[in-house]
Amino acid sequence: MVSIENGTTTVMANGHAAAKAAAAEAASATPAYVSNGTQMEIDLPRKRRSTILPLDVGTRVNCRWRDGKYHPVKVIERRKLPFGGNDYEYYVHYTEFNRRLDEWIKLDQLDLNSVETDVDEKVEDKVTSLKMTRHQKRKIDETHVEGHEELDAASLREHEEFTKVKNIATIELGRYEIETWYFSPFPPEYNDCTKLFFCEFCLNFMKRKEQLQRHMRKCDLKHPPGDEIYRNGTLSMFEVDGKKNKVYGQNLCYLAKLFLDHKTLYYDVDLFLFYVLCECDDRGCHMVGYFSKEKHSEESYNLACILTLPPYQRKGYGKFLIAFSYELSKKESKVGTPERPLSDLGLLSYRGYWTRVLLDILKKHKGNISIKELSDMTAIKAEDILSTLQSLELIQYRKGQHVICADPKVLDRHLKAAGRGGLEVDVSKLIWTPYKEQG
Repeated sequence: MVSIENGTTTVMANGHAAAKAAAAEAASATPAYVSNGTQMEIDLPRKRRSTILPLDVGTRVNCRWRDGKYHPVKVIERRKLPFGGNDYEYYVHYTEFNRRLDEWIKLDQLDLNSVETDVDEKVEDKVTSLKMTRHQKRKIDETHVEGHEELDAASLREHEEFTKVKNIATIELGRYEIETWYFSPFPPEYNDCTKLFFCEFCLNFMKRKEQLQRHMRKCDLKHPPGDEIYRNGTLSMFEVDGKKNKVYGQNLCYLAKLFLDHKTLYYDVDLFLFYVLCECDDRGCHMVGYFSKEKHSEESYNLACILTLPPYQRKGYGKFLIAFSYELSKKESKVGTPERPLSDLGLLSYRGYWTRVLLDILKKHKGNISIKELSDMTAIKAEDILSTLQSLELIQYRKGQHVICADPKVLDRHLKAAGRGGLEVDVSKLIWTPYKEQG
């Protein structure tokens, strides 16, 4: 599965920037019913209140969001307040936005005059879609980082049912407090936690700040366990063997799942290598993101999962990680490809990388060049090269073979559309030998 970066960087780290922008724009077209939720409750006839409360799971209603505007939501779950008698709080999904924004809300945030039940979901989704402009849809789509294209309808329903309620709301990692996006299957003893405290070096997680402080006084790690295989300025990459560092690998999976919405979490980390990217200073090496890959892949996969943590997104690190995975493939003298299926945005990010690399070569190359030659030069799988060039309409099929048509002006136009390539991987700083099973 491939997840590609989006988000923002603040000390109170929040990865919802794109969704917030979309919400703000969508809000301008959404009527603000009443600015005071309490007044709304008073205005609602008491008899009607008693018949609709508590709201059932599945109820559609408008909810006041953090932008102060009302947005349509669906009630996903409900629970009684600990000291509220018969009062409930509700876990809602904002139907205009990615489910990473799902949250627990209080009753006074809801416009009870807008309550709907037994809504035909297909019709409702179509109405929501029609209300949104193309720009709003694009903004909201930017927040969707992980697809479920490999799941059939029944499996998708099962996945969404199991992970529908976000169990951990925030984590503390180093100097950042980060709002989480999705459910992660932490061990049962953490079921009563809404916030976890991570050691940023060994990734052990605790329930309380005091526990973390005690742990930090004892933890002698200042970087991920494993071998440093790349350093360029303040940027370092560490290779961590899941078999040698099982607990670290599992903790990394728990952490990553909070920001990746896909079905698979690898408990058997023995089969994987983790490449952890860090920003280094005098306090140590601080994790920015990572990608994982299988030690032995029959399908030539050179990347399984990829994540840039929200505080470090929009800095080009995701593109750097993709490029780094291909530099490792070149060192192995193999062609590589990301694990399938790719989400729509995952394909977009890889297509951008493939476009920049291939067109840069075509611009500089004189004379004929074959798909195989391009593959040998870039470590990109031939099928990915073919699909990329076809999508750009740079390849034609003539007399039983594919012919690349590379007009310089067309190449420049496509390169400009593909955007910048992010941080460069300085191959001279990469000191690495391919993995070989020992003994």
